[in-house]
Amino acid sequence: MEWTRKLGLTYWESYNGHLPLTDDSGKIAGYKEKLASAGIQIMAYGVVGFGADKAKNRAVFEFAKAMGIAVLSADPKPEAFDDLDQLVEEFGIHIAIHNHGPGHPYDKIKNVEDAIKGRHERIGSCVDTGHYLRSKEDPVDAIRRLGKRVYAVHLKDVRSAKTFTVVGDGDLDVPGVLRELKKLKYSQCLALEYEENPDNPIADIRRSLAHVQKAVKKVAGK
Repeated sequence: MEWTRKLGLTYWESYNGHLPLTDDSGKIAGYKEKLASAGIQIMAYGVVGFGADKAKNRAVFEFAKAMGIAVLSADPKPEAFDDLDQLVEEFGIHIAIHNHGPGHPYDKIKNVEDAIKGRHERIGSCVDTGHYLRSKEDPVDAIRRLGKRVYAVHLKDVRSAKTFTVVGDGDLDVPGVLRELKKLKYSQCLALEYEENPDNPIADIRRSLAHVQKAVKKVAGK
């Protein structure tokens, strides 16, 4: 939270490592108090697994509702979808299916298209740009094809479909991604995700932010 504030950012996609999922109202109140005092708003949470256990699925939605979270980035098993259809309708919360690189069930754009076909309109996609590059898919094309069903974006960059790097230093067409999101009037979380150099990531994150800010100005025509 401290570094989020220092970087001048106010929105998060959180995950279980930041805020462990709980049904304890006292812990949830504590989470919300800390976030409010840091000036941070959680727009999304995940990646969350969903399966055949309806009680576990519901518990995630109850947590999201209590926290005011609008989008759950997710890795649902096929047997979860009928339950998710009902839960997204009941809670008004979106499911964003996350692609997770080569060999993953949702690593190709078509996998996600097939998964959401015929499902509730609140079940859509979390476009992880880095993992699409690893799967030799075009993230810009993913956004174009999935369109209004894009409910979350994890902005990552990769070199030669192998090595994660600072956003803007790899093969990701950052202006192209932003252009497609602008066409959609996208208003959900655009999460800058960087897992390299874990002992001292801040300098690299600043460079990533600078590249994204430059791309924003380019797309805006400034």
